Amino acid sequence: MKILLDMNLPPSWVEFLSVHNFEAVHWSSVGDGRAADSEILDWALDNGYMVFTHDLDFTTLLAITDASGPSVLQLRSQDVLPDAVGMHVVSVLRAHTSALEDGALVTVDLVSSRVRLLPIRRTE
Repeated sequence: MKILLDMNLPPSWVEFLSVHNFEAVHWSSVGDGRAADSEILDWALDNGYMVFTHDLDFTTLLAITDASGPSVLQLRSQDVLPDAVGMHVVSVLRAHTSALEDGALVTVDLVSSRVRLLPIRRTE
């Protein structure tokens, strides 16, 4: 699984995820730090990455565009450092590998994780 870290997460995640056998790259090393979220999603999709973020905007973009990818892992925690939440994130990545490979939005907090398969459909 290849993981693209959004600008709102520290680059220290790259090494942390690598130690746990995940291929990771921080957006600052492959793109413009001021790029729109839609550009980040497009790059991730074109290059076979999922996006790891602390930003709610990716969920909105996936929903309004009816996108089936890329997958997004959304961290909902005040402390976003690997030392604080890293092992929980690794556990969630491993538990939901199949969904993330197929296209999903996975939201992670300190208590649980939630999975929504893509595309996100509104219930009416």
